[in-house]
Amino acid sequence: MVGKDLGNEVGMRDLKGTVIYNQSEQIVRESIVDTLKHCFKLYGFAPIETSILEFYDIASSKYGGGSEILKETYKLKDQGERELCLRYELTFKLSKLLAMNLDTRLPFRRYEIGKVFRDGPVKAGRLREFTQCDVDVVGVKGIIAEAEFMDLSFMVFDKLKIDSTIQINSRKLLFGIFEHAKIGEGDYGKCALILDKLEKYGGTSVKKELIESGISKDSVDIIFETLDLITKEHGNDAKIKKLKSILNNEQSLAGIKELEELFDLVRMIGIKGNIQYIPTLARGLGYYNGIIWEVFANNSVMKSSIAAGGRWDNMISKFLNTTKDYPACGMTFGLDAIYEVLRSKNNSKGIGIPKVLIVQIDALGPALKLIKEMRSSGVSCELSDKGSVPKAFEYANKSQIKFTMVIGKRELSNNTITIKDMDSGDQQEIKLSDSIEFIKRKMGDNSQK
Repeated sequence: MVGKDLGNEVGMRDLKGTVIYNQSEQIVRESIVDTLKHCFKLYGFAPIETSILEFYDIASSKYGGGSEILKETYKLKDQGERELCLRYELTFKLSKLLAMNLDTRLPFRRYEIGKVFRDGPVKAGRLREFTQCDVDVVGVKGIIAEAEFMDLSFMVFDKLKIDSTIQINSRKLLFGIFEHAKIGEGDYGKCALILDKLEKYGGTSVKKELIESGISKDSVDIIFETLDLITKEHGNDAKIKKLKSILNNEQSLAGIKELEELFDLVRMIGIKGNIQYIPTLARGLGYYNGIIWEVFANNSVMKSSIAAGGRWDNMISKFLNTTKDYPACGMTFGLDAIYEVLRSKNNSKGIGIPKVLIVQIDALGPALKLIKEMRSSGVSCELSDKGSVPKAFEYANKSQIKFTMVIGKRELSNNTITIKDMDSGDQQEIKLSDSIEFIKRKMGDNSQK
């Protein structure tokens, strides 16, 4: 009661857009991170960690993404009256790291998982304080980097049991369509952001907004005529072939070549996941300069992307103020968005939860010895303090613990232990000496389901 009264007195509340995760929730989130780290390492990426605090002049003047994200940047001053901010993403921190360490051997493959902060609109999967899981390679020019990220993405989501689709586009091809429509180069970014709303709001609304923004009706008509011709084609290759018959400007041809190379590499690697060319997809136009993509969970309440990426060749050069090329490509996995997908699909049930509950009835010594041996063998377990088997089983069910192992007077006299699968209800008594290998085998079988 003291804590509750104190909370009422000071008006305890949570800031909108921030979340406190309880134990069961955080176990799931850490399991997602463990999966990401495992997959990142398989692809040759190594971890780094950068600071959350940054000088605001560096975060703003060196940033290539325009002013929109800076509107969401948390600014503060330290005791020395220096203008600081909280990092709003991890990519520009990587650029700064490389800019300050010019002797870094390339290609440089890194991942970083950490908190970022944005004072923006709050919705499902989008918070003010959230964790980004970034993976990037610097120093690789070819489209092979993009193809490997496609493969990495499907590996991650296959392991998390999330059916996913990758939507891709080329910024060069998108801007090439605008050039074909005789839109001024200064309006490319504005036009792309409006056109990106097509799926959500429909053609009539988007056409109206484009015209109201200053794009001529003739140009809008050309854009939609081009899009209509593309959508009549089935499959990525057919869509690209149709574009080759329509467009002939340099930007368009460069973008078409990028996508053709990517689809060829996808076939060479043997990627079986669903990859869709979406001609209106636009993201990070201020710094992405090639292939861009977003990953969506199929049949999910989460309509926002759960991962995204692209090629960002120019950002490091901006930090160095040099014309030297630093080709870079990478993607980010949204931990909070992925967690929401698993939670909504109930795929998170049992993830990372201790698999075994030891129930002892007047057999504390043998039970403690067994727990020690099990943990030394890599089996996650805990000791019940409920004092009775029915109460221990109730606790196991509520805690989503898969197996219980009961040891009491009868088991001690027979040198056995009783193991119960809490999901199926199957129960059997086996030799105590065989119990660890038995439960490890059972847990292994369960993990494959």
